[in-house]
Amino acid sequence: MRALGVRLAARLRGGDLVILSGPLGAGKTTLVQGIAEGLKVRGPITSPTFVIARVHPSLVDGPALVHVDAYRLGGDLEVDDLDLDASLEESVTVVEWGEGLVEGLSDERLEIHITRSGGDDDEARSVTLRGVGPRWADTPSDPV
Repeated sequence: MRALGVRLAARLRGGDLVILSGPLGAGKTTLVQGIAEGLKVRGPITSPTFVIARVHPSLVDGPALVHVDAYRLGGDLEVDDLDLDASLEESVTVVEWGEGLVEGLSDERLEIHITRSGGDDDEARSVTLRGVGPRWADTPSDPV
C-alpha cells in the first residue's frame, strides 16, 4: 500500500481531492503514508481519528498534504466545520472514510476503494480507482 501511495503521489498536485474507503485495517493510512513520502511532506503520518484533520507542509516547495479522517464525522455540517475548501486549491487533500461525505468539495476527485483480498492475516489487497471529472478521465478503473 505504501508503494502504491508513492506512485499515486507522482500524479497528484495541489487542488486534488482523494477519497479513501474500505474496512478497518484495509490499509488506508498506510496508503496515505506512501502519498506523503512521494509528496515529500513533513511527518509523521498517523491516523488523525481523534484530531480529524492534519496539515503536513511540503519539505520541497510542493503542495501540502491535508490528511482527514472522517470516521467520527456525523454529516455535512461537521464536514463544513472543518473548512476543507479553504485549502483545497493549493493542497492535496486525502480523506479517509470520506465516501458519502466530502464529494461535494470538488467536481473532480479520485475515489479509491481498498479491500482485503484474503483473510484477516493476509497482506493482499484489492484497490479500485474511480476518477471523477476531466482531471481524472484517464484513470483506469480496474483493480490494482
